Amino acid sequence: MFKHLKMLWCAVCLMLFTVVWSQVSSAGQISGELKKWHKVTLTFNGPETSETAKPNPFLYYRLNVTFTNQNSGKSYLVPGYFAADGNAANTSAGSGSKWRVHFAPGQVGTWKYSVSFRKGRNVAVSDEKAASESAGFMDGQTGSFDIGPTDKTGRDFRGKGMLQYVGKHHLRFAETGEYFLKCGADAPENFLAYKDFDGDFKTDGRKDNFIKDWAPHIRDFKQGDPTWQRGKGKGIIGAVNYLASKDMNVFSFLTLNIGGDDRNVFPYTTYNERLRMDVSRLDQWEIIFEHADKLGMYLHFKTLETENELLLDKGDLGVERKLYYRELIARFSHHLALNWNLGEEINDASTEQKAAWANYFWTHDPYQHHIVIHNGADHYDLLGSASKLTGFSLQTNKPDFRRVHNQTTNNLARPPAGANRGWVAGEAPGDASHGLITDAEDPTRDNARKNGLWGNIMAGGAGIEWYFGYKHPHSDLTCQDYRTREKMWNQCALALEFFKKYEIPFWDMKCDDDLTANTDDYCFYKTGRTYLVYLKHGGKVQLNVAAGNFTYGWFNPRNGDGLEALLNAGKIKGPNKLNVSAPDENDWVLLISFNQGL
Repeated sequence: MFKHLKMLWCAVCLMLFTVVWSQVSSAGQISGELKKWHKVTLTFNGPETSETAKPNPFLYYRLNVTFTNQNSGKSYLVPGYFAADGNAANTSAGSGSKWRVHFAPGQVGTWKYSVSFRKGRNVAVSDEKAASESAGFMDGQTGSFDIGPTDKTGRDFRGKGMLQYVGKHHLRFAETGEYFLKCGADAPENFLAYKDFDGDFKTDGRKDNFIKDWAPHIRDFKQGDPTWQRGKGKGIIGAVNYLASKDMNVFSFLTLNIGGDDRNVFPYTTYNERLRMDVSRLDQWEIIFEHADKLGMYLHFKTLETENELLLDKGDLGVERKLYYRELIARFSHHLALNWNLGEEINDASTEQKAAWANYFWTHDPYQHHIVIHNGADHYDLLGSASKLTGFSLQTNKPDFRRVHNQTTNNLARPPAGANRGWVAGEAPGDASHGLITDAEDPTRDNARKNGLWGNIMAGGAGIEWYFGYKHPHSDLTCQDYRTREKMWNQCALALEFFKKYEIPFWDMKCDDDLTANTDDYCFYKTGRTYLVYLKHGGKVQLNVAAGNFTYGWFNPRNGDGLEALLNAGKIKGPNKLNVSAPDENDWVLLISFNQGL
């Protein structure tokens, strides 16, 4: 009898041990700095599966985690994803039992989380809370963690907070309240067609000649920067470093160019796959994007291009498209400064299809990042209440950029009254053939600076991302060296520093070029506070200023003279008419600022 009791006790102990071990194994492991706006990652032990398994883990399982701040009650539903072995960027693993979710907490204090893990046919793209059935493991688990204040400053976005759409023509950082004016690179569109990423896209015979090594930027890699697989990634990390070193703050990239000009960038395991993700390659993308956050680089996600706008579900919001969008959101929406671009040069999708795409991002991205669409067509059918679009990604069609200013003002004026939603970024100024050609071909940058850069900003646009024309060296497909446009980066940096130095409230200003009599002048103002006049060819300025005491002076956008102290400075008491002349016949910026202390 004793022997039987001993055996029974052992069996009970084994059962209890199994239950405890199972609970521990499915408990979420929290990693990351537990600070406001820093990435917090929860990793769970779930079912063992693989990229090629049946059933397809990307569709058959759905991990969602709800995070709730205990002080404010603010709650976020954040989608998770299959993470293979949890270290796929370094191991190239396509199988494992790790499931993961990333979160960007926007408040200090205690955050509680609750886990939903469901299984069933296509459950990943279902919005029903109790769809299919419990998948066990971490389903129903709860937990908490405490978030302290951020310790970051400077360019690092973790010190600025989430960049949010707030109904104006410019985005605003949630932590600091500052508004964002951008300059940077809209090319190459195949930025992510990189040899150090996992996948057979490099040798599949489809436009393999466009694969990049980013070798010219290896010298910009710094000790301590991230890599993967014992030193891979230095070239592409160096490319981001270089743009940041030139004080640029944005770069763009396609995440799906199947059927397009390059055909080497996609999240899938193979070129012909639509429902299975390459986990290790996406983890490697994340290393680049996380590094960009720390450098203050805004991420412009171009989710489609015109050649493949109908590739997924023939343009409808079906299983393929929902899964693609969900995976992007799950893996990358925690980044603090980004936009979802519904597509580059979208031409053939219907109004209903485009509106459905925008609505999916707005309702599934927990942070509701900015949503734009590139103007192959005008897309005015999406304005106002017609869609959740929050802006346009503007392209013009003249090599001298002369349409940038007028097209920006025209698009900003499009939304109906009370629905200030025509936020225009001004990406890809110029035409497809030329765009921003190299410094060697255009050493002065006169047209790009006058018509493109300042044309957009002075219209009330949110800044420029430069497209590189396909008929020139270092093109939108072939560029691997951003130094080929260094003179333009320098002039862009001067513009950004000018607005920062003189605390110009561009987010509250409007364009009215009729404030002066000169037909080529750009005029941008906030009545009674700030007036900016951009003269393309020097000359005289006559401008009425409101009541109050004002100072004025000149800034040289070509070389930065006047950045430390405005040139030919003076004072005027309004209401009055200011009558001054530019220092010479080149382009100049006149700044008139209210000064209560005079």
